[in-house]
Amino acid sequence: MRNPVAYFKQVAQEKREYREAMDRVKTLPEDYRYVYDKIQHYMWSHVAGDGMDMTVVLADLVDLFEQGAAEGKGVLEVTGEDVAAFCDDLLVNAKTYAGTKQDALNNAIKKKLERVDGN
Repeated sequence: MRNPVAYFKQVAQEKREYREAMDRVKTLPEDYRYVYDKIQHYMWSHVAGDGMDMTVVLADLVDLFEQGAAEGKGVLEVTGEDVAAFCDDLLVNAKTYAGTKQDALNNAIKKKLERVDGN
């Protein structure tokens, strides 16, 4: 089992970093802030578990948006026109409800078929 003290220290650190990233969002151009807010709502609606992996993804998104704004790019030049697909790509490494349900389905089938096959 994981050390609870270390876990809570890590959670506290990630929360601090997330709050700092949210402060940085406030300095982005208006179109970037708007798209960031929409992306954030979309992504939080898909997160599963404690959501801590999502805070890292969203903080990285702030970095990406800051870079795009500094280069004078429009926000859709950074995300592409299909913002939902952009979000889905960001969610690949995050624990999501869909991923959890997919894992449960696959595990249930595997478990049942192993019993049937005698494995």
